[in-house]
Amino acid sequence: MVKELKDLKVVFMGTPEFSVPTLKMLIETTNVVGVVTQEDKEVGRKRVLTPSPVKVCALENNIKVFTPHRIREEYEDILNLSPDIIITCAYGQIVPTVILDYPFYGCINIHGSILPEYRGASPIQTAIMNGDTETGITIMYMDEQMDTGNIINMEKCEIDIKDTYGTLSDKLSIIGRDLLQKTLPRIIKDDNWNIKQDDEAATYTKKITREEERLDFNKTRKELYDYVRALNPTPLANIELNGEEIKIVETEIGEELSGEIGVITKVDKKYFSIQCKDGLLNITKLKRAGKNIMDTASFLNGYDKEKLLNKKVNLNGEE
Repeated sequence: MVKELKDLKVVFMGTPEFSVPTLKMLIETTNVVGVVTQEDKEVGRKRVLTPSPVKVCALENNIKVFTPHRIREEYEDILNLSPDIIITCAYGQIVPTVILDYPFYGCINIHGSILPEYRGASPIQTAIMNGDTETGITIMYMDEQMDTGNIINMEKCEIDIKDTYGTLSDKLSIIGRDLLQKTLPRIIKDDNWNIKQDDEAATYTKKITREEERLDFNKTRKELYDYVRALNPTPLANIELNGEEIKIVETEIGEELSGEIGVITKVDKKYFSIQCKDGLLNITKLKRAGKNIMDTASFLNGYDKEKLLNKKVNLNGEE
């Protein structure tokens, strides 16, 4: 058994920027013997092969990095590190039982919701989409199923009406880092919570598909406003306008108005407005293909306004 945190041999599993604050904390306070992350991915229009933020951090600190294509089949190198504990934070693959059963202190996960609510792949985005005013971080023991293990600790966090997936992720990543730092000493002393989840109260999330990025104007203004926030900064919601896909970065809830769903009914100097189920959604910031993000005022300066007013969006090229 380990008595001091600095002697704790940790294997860390994570991939996005969300995971980096926790990895940095573990490097400073424990003995991180290895990092497992997703394979390098092609990024941008030029398809540049790019390592994950977690891989970059690990290599900067001279830590061994493993990028198994399928961790269910490629795990021997991880076990050979003889970790005392394995900590996952937005890794991106299901961890097999052979790994879960290995460490003396088990495998624990940092999850971006208050479990058992929002198990699965997109808890932060789903909380924003649903218009929630509160979410949080749960630290839990891992088992064979998705986010069903016993709860070790949790902390709640307010969701501001202007929070996006990006800003809320940043807040939660720091909460997760700090909560883990407070929790780890109790884990090695066997003085921590170990509370079974209420499976009957569980709700689930899933990975957001490409098709689900398209805005559906049969929804209310508030629902669409929240949806755009939930997909910002990535992958970004979109509309199709005059045969062009336009990414929607930022919106405002417009006036209550009835009219034909999906039609641009107003063009202002700073925005254009699309008819929703219960009124107008003002598009205030957007991104065209191959261009940088711009405010709608700049977009309108270079766009024929006659091609906007009374046009219906999301026609898939049909007129």
